[in-house]
Amino acid sequence: MAPLLHTWALLLIVLFHFNHLSESQPFLGVNYGEVADNLPSPDATAKLLQSTSFEKVRLYGTDPAIIKALANTGIGIMVGVANGDIPAMATDPNFAKNWVSSNVLPFYPASKIIHINIGNEVLLSGDQNLMSKLLPALQNLQNALDSVSLGGKIKVSTVHSMAVLSQSDPPSSGLFNPGFGDLMKGLLEFNNATGSPFVINPYPFFAYQSDPRPETLAFCLFQPNAGRVDSGTKIKYTNMFDAQVDAVRAALNAAGFKGVEILVAETGWPYKGDSNEVGPSLENAKAYTTNLISHLRSMVGTPMMPGKSVDTYLFALYDEDLKPGPGSERSFGLFKLDMTMTYDAGLSKTSQTTPSTPKTPVTPANPANPAPKENKPTFCVPKQGVTEPELQANLDYACGQGIDCGPIQPGGECFEPNTLASHATYAMNLLYQKSGKDPQACDFSQTATFSSANPSKLPNQMKFQILLFVLELSISHVWMRFAGYNGCQYPA
Repeated sequence: MAPLLHTWALLLIVLFHFNHLSESQPFLGVNYGEVADNLPSPDATAKLLQSTSFEKVRLYGTDPAIIKALANTGIGIMVGVANGDIPAMATDPNFAKNWVSSNVLPFYPASKIIHINIGNEVLLSGDQNLMSKLLPALQNLQNALDSVSLGGKIKVSTVHSMAVLSQSDPPSSGLFNPGFGDLMKGLLEFNNATGSPFVINPYPFFAYQSDPRPETLAFCLFQPNAGRVDSGTKIKYTNMFDAQVDAVRAALNAAGFKGVEILVAETGWPYKGDSNEVGPSLENAKAYTTNLISHLRSMVGTPMMPGKSVDTYLFALYDEDLKPGPGSERSFGLFKLDMTMTYDAGLSKTSQTTPSTPKTPVTPANPANPAPKENKPTFCVPKQGVTEPELQANLDYACGQGIDCGPIQPGGECFEPNTLASHATYAMNLLYQKSGKDPQACDFSQTATFSSANPSKLPNQMKFQILLFVLELSISHVWMRFAGYNGCQYPA
């Protein structure tokens, strides 16, 4: 009986997971900056956030009006301690306690404060006093939270620039700048001891600005490209975001902190900029944001962290008209001041379809591989002899285009057989079908071909568990619940 009860529990977990997967996107957040004099009211913004897929919002400070407006919305809130408050918080434990008493306790738990960031890119400030005070400030704030029983509920960390890495290309060679030495080690030990994430700001936009070639743009925008092979792992990366995040992962591993998770506090692409800026455009911003969201939703993960999506806060909710710097700095807003979308990135809860994204030219369909006539079902499958790196690249690309790759995740109806070839085939074919059977969608750099045979496989192990459960317990309503289960079905 115990094995049967275990099977029943597993089935319930699987059902719960699939019922909520499309609704819950806890990895997706947004930055809400206030360097502006024309922003919508906090209450209006709270309603806007509730209409989107964002489940978390990052504030750079502790504006009480905003925190109150987010009460009872269920939206997680990341708040910030200003760089200027770091010395006082580091030297006076009472300052940290008073900070918690003023900025957390009056609102929590109705306002779901989940994270506190102390400072922003402090290690790159060059201010030695600020840098030396950062770790003591983190420790004092952690102690203040512990004293009111919130230490395990609210995480404490600091935000880093990608420039803390001395090496990031290829991703597997990622290393922290040795000049930070004991300071970085102390910060990582704090993350490890408290379970807080290492928080980073990766911007493929800036990577493109430093290398403005067409192939780099496609790589940064998650669009079709030749990819870049990591000389250390031989893994082909198909987008810059994964490469940047994995470089941080490699640096953490090399420093001996494999258990410390990564959180992306900022990433985005400006929709306009000054005439001398390379990269800002509405088309590029829509492509980056839409494709990044699709990539995160696919749960494919990165090559070094497969099968999960790193928590990511998009930059930014609104434009901030008072920010200094080039025009692009004031043009990251996903929403306009009248609450309409700057561009449709598929963030609205009322929209069930992924918007089309700007495309770049793909390799023309192979003349030796013509699309079959439409008088019978056709499927897109890998060619014989395709290598695993090519399959992985095809899988990553397809799932990053907004298709539903949930069925090939653990517990999904198409997860078995659990092989790279099977998962890549499913994703490649689904992308082909969703494109309206556009022959170019079954090219994949000439590693795909057409087939009239459905390549689907039945997940026999799961089906056997269900039948065993039904037969031995003879519960008719369970049979009715699963009677329509036909295994993995490839769309045609």
